[in-house]
Amino acid sequence: MKDDTRFNKWFNAFILLGMTAALIITTLIKAGNAQTGLWLLLISAFGSLMGVLSIVCSANGQIITFLFGLLDVSIYGVMCLVSWKNGSSGLGNAILHFLYFVPMQFVGYYQWKHRGAGGSSKVEARRLTSSQRWLVSGIFIVGTLIAYLVLLKFDRSSAEGFLRVAVVLDVLPLMCNVLGQYLMSTAYMEQWILWIGVNIFSIAMWVSNYSGSGDSYALIYIIKYAFYLLNSLNGLRIWLNMSRAK
Repeated sequence: MKDDTRFNKWFNAFILLGMTAALIITTLIKAGNAQTGLWLLLISAFGSLMGVLSIVCSANGQIITFLFGLLDVSIYGVMCLVSWKNGSSGLGNAILHFLYFVPMQFVGYYQWKHRGAGGSSKVEARRLTSSQRWLVSGIFIVGTLIAYLVLLKFDRSSAEGFLRVAVVLDVLPLMCNVLGQYLMSTAYMEQWILWIGVNIFSIAMWVSNYSGSGDSYALIYIIKYAFYLLNSLNGLRIWLNMSRAK
C-alpha cells in the first residue's frame, strides 16, 4: 500500500509538471506565428492546465475534480466551436460540452458527495453488473449511429460520400464522453475504459485538425490528450483497486 501511494504521488507529479512544461514550451513556440490569434492559444493552454488538474484528482477519487473540470470543459467547448467554424471537426464536442458536460460537473459533485467524497476522503467506487455492461454497450452502439447521422448533416469538411473521417472522429469521442461522464458522476470503475477511448479518439481528431488547418491551439490539445491517456491508464488501475468488493 505504501509503495502504491508513493507511485501515485510520483506519477501525479509527472503528469502535472510534464503537462505544464509541455504547454509552456508549446505556447512560447507557437505564440509568434499563431494563425488564429494569440488569445485563443493562451486560453486553450489555461483550459488544458485546469483539465489535467481535474483528471488527476478524478483518478485519485477526489471531489475537487469537478471544480477544475468546470473550467476545463467550458473552455474546451469554446475551442471546439472555433475549430468547427474554421472548417474542421468539433461541432459534436462543442454541443456536448455546453449542453451536457458543463451541467454534469454539478451533478457529479452532488453524487460524489453522497458517496462519501469530501476533503481528504475519496469517493466510494463501484463496478457495473454484467447486465449493466451489456446495456452500456448497446447504448454506445445505437447512440453512435444516431449521432453520426445527425452530425453528418452539419459536416463542413470537403469530404464526400456517406463515410466521412471528420464526422467519425467527432462522434466517437462524443459518445465516449457522454457515457464516461455518466459513469464518472455515479462513481463506476468502467468510466476509465471510456476515458481511454475518449483520449485516443481525441488525439486522432486534433492531429487531423492540425494537419489540415495548422491551427496553433490544436497542438495544445494533442499534448493535452496524450497526457490524459497516460492518466486514464493509471486511473483504471487505481479504480480497479478502489472498486473491489470489501
